[in-house]
Amino acid sequence: MSMPSLPGDGTREAALRWLIHLRIADVPRVRTLFTHHPRYADLTPVQYAEGLAWLRRTDLVTAVGRLAVDVRESLPSARAVVPHVLWDAADDERRRETGIAGERCLLALLRQEGLTAVKHVSVVSDGFGYDIGALTRSGDPIHLEVKATTDPTRLVVHLTRHESEVMSADPAWMMGAVLIGEQEGALSVATVSRSWLRSAVPHDRSPCGRWESVRLVVPPHALSSGLITGDGKRVLAGGSHAGRGVWGMRERDVSSV
Repeated sequence: MSMPSLPGDGTREAALRWLIHLRIADVPRVRTLFTHHPRYADLTPVQYAEGLAWLRRTDLVTAVGRLAVDVRESLPSARAVVPHVLWDAADDERRRETGIAGERCLLALLRQEGLTAVKHVSVVSDGFGYDIGALTRSGDPIHLEVKATTDPTRLVVHLTRHESEVMSADPAWMMGAVLIGEQEGALSVATVSRSWLRSAVPHDRSPCGRWESVRLVVPPHALSSGLITGDGKRVLAGGSHAGRGVWGMRERDVSSV
């Protein structure tokens, strides 16, 4: 996937200022600094807004205003295209733990709802193309790929080519998204539309190359509260925070899965 095109010099300068000051303050405080301090009056509020928006689009700043890059005061100017992206072993471990917590939450919830043959297949092998297998109370199989996050503002998922191919071939495959709370409980559960996923995955443009994984920002209209099978049967409710605007979902945002 390509990175959004570079903005103009003024917006890039604004973006670099955001990166520097977000190390020590949150977005509202930095915005106030840029708006009221004469030192920063050489750029307009629009340029500062565009600079922050560009950083978020490129994932250099998260949706909640946290840095995802390693920034130092020695950055020379707006001619610096993109700062060194920070890989943090602790962050990577937290993401892994969030994923495991999401799978454990759904395993427990499925068993509580009376589903049978609930198996955590991803601990055996990634070759299945999904994380959890189970049978509904009517005996229908479900093959659940789990995506977990602690961010309620937007849902970003990573889909491998193998998972995509299993989705296309297996009518029992479904993607469940879980919002994890501080105590590692499931605050919200949603189903990601298969039809939307099929429309969003890339296509190989040449026999000389092939995509292997893709990062997708899931829009609200591609989400349905709870776990819902392909034939419209509800397996799980949406959780304690369903309907509170998690990932932009509203009551009207009910999609076909």
